Amino acid sequence: MAEDTSSGERTETPSSKRRDDFRKKGQVAQSREVQAAAMFTMMLLFWLFFAPSFWSDIQELIISVWKDSGTYAITKLSLMRLAYHLTAGLGMILAPLFLVALVTGFFSTFLQIGWLFTTDPLMPDLSKLDPIKGMARFISKRSLVEVIKSLLKVGLIGYIAFKTVAGEFGNALLLMEMPVDYTITYLAKTAALVMTKVAAIMIFLAILDYGFTRWEMEEKMKMTKQEQKEEMKETEGDPHLKSKIRSIQQQMARRRMMAAVPKADVVITNPTHVAVALKYEAGKMDAPVVLAKGQELVAEKIRKIAREHDIPLVENPPVARLLHSKVEVGQAIPDELFKAVAEILAYVYSLKGFKK
Repeated sequence: MAEDTSSGERTETPSSKRRDDFRKKGQVAQSREVQAAAMFTMMLLFWLFFAPSFWSDIQELIISVWKDSGTYAITKLSLMRLAYHLTAGLGMILAPLFLVALVTGFFSTFLQIGWLFTTDPLMPDLSKLDPIKGMARFISKRSLVEVIKSLLKVGLIGYIAFKTVAGEFGNALLLMEMPVDYTITYLAKTAALVMTKVAAIMIFLAILDYGFTRWEMEEKMKMTKQEQKEEMKETEGDPHLKSKIRSIQQQMARRRMMAAVPKADVVITNPTHVAVALKYEAGKMDAPVVLAKGQELVAEKIRKIAREHDIPLVENPPVARLLHSKVEVGQAIPDELFKAVAEILAYVYSLKGFKK
């Protein structure tokens, strides 16, 4: 029971495949607080520079409407033209503000998750229509955390804004004796100060929330030991099956190797532990080639086949060991073994009473 419990715990680091699977489903570490903070900060910065131009353009638009108001006949067509004029004018004035919001929203998301296009989150999920599961999601730990975060954010921002305005209360009492333009300027500066502090708080909270979101997603992606095993089977195949396939391949290779032994000119032995079968055809081969090799039982099998086909067995332990360790089946012998193998072949050919 203890083993089953431990295997069900998500304690293993998520694999690359699991990360990719989560990403394809649109499940990525994305903080809404980062988007909100980036949007508020960029809009505030843009507004500080854009405000003079905005009010100037608004004044010109109002003046143009009032200036021509006496010439308008109150008809359906004239009202439509006036509405179009106001809409087009306001659209042109607010267009830079909308563009900044659009670009900020895009990059605040892109910098968190990179380029990601998936339709999985848009696919209908019938399980979400279940009222019991829906209520469970509503009162889940995640929902509770979001509520607490929202309350803390609103409380902190409200407190900072209140303290800032309260600190300016003494100066505000003097505004009754000041000119209107000074009062407007003072209120604008106070509002800018409050919004700047709010932006700083939102940035701080966004950093904390992004770190928490990354940690939460990492925990969610963690795997159980069983899931790791199942994934390994999917990606690399069942290890038992792979072992069986390797065994079959080795058996087939050994059969082919044994079938080539009768073609050998000589079998060099250790004498009992190692056996290497060589073949050389003058004019066709640059050097002798290893047809078969093996140790212990395989070596014994090679020697047996060699005896059955009257292939000479030559005992030379140093050469046999070097050939077995350095040359693969089907490869030619290396240069440093030419002389030793040539002497062995010459001896074999002398036994047969002819030269190759």
